[in-house]
Amino acid sequence: MKEIGVLDLAALREGGEAVVLLDVREPDELALASIPWALAIPMGEVPERLAELPADTPIAVLCHGGFRSARVTAFLNANGFPQAVNVAGGIDAWSRAVDPSVPTY
Repeated sequence: MKEIGVLDLAALREGGEAVVLLDVREPDELALASIPWALAIPMGEVPERLAELPADTPIAVLCHGGFRSARVTAFLNANGFPQAVNVAGGIDAWSRAVDPSVPTY
């Protein structure tokens, strides 16, 4: 499974690259900390909501620390989304390395 670091993801975004950030955390986690431009689909809903994901745009999958997003990334890779990558370290790493205004929890 492919991974992307948060600094590389931020650089892609700042460079204008098309990338979908898929946040697979639960609604209560999103209430604590979120990235405004992310598409939020809880992990358990991803299989039934595949039609909401673009087939032709890279997808970076994010959770709190990287475990759930790794599982979702593997699922997406096996189900027609070979461009999906795991965001290493999740939103925790994003908060610490990219945007400290995003709270840690």
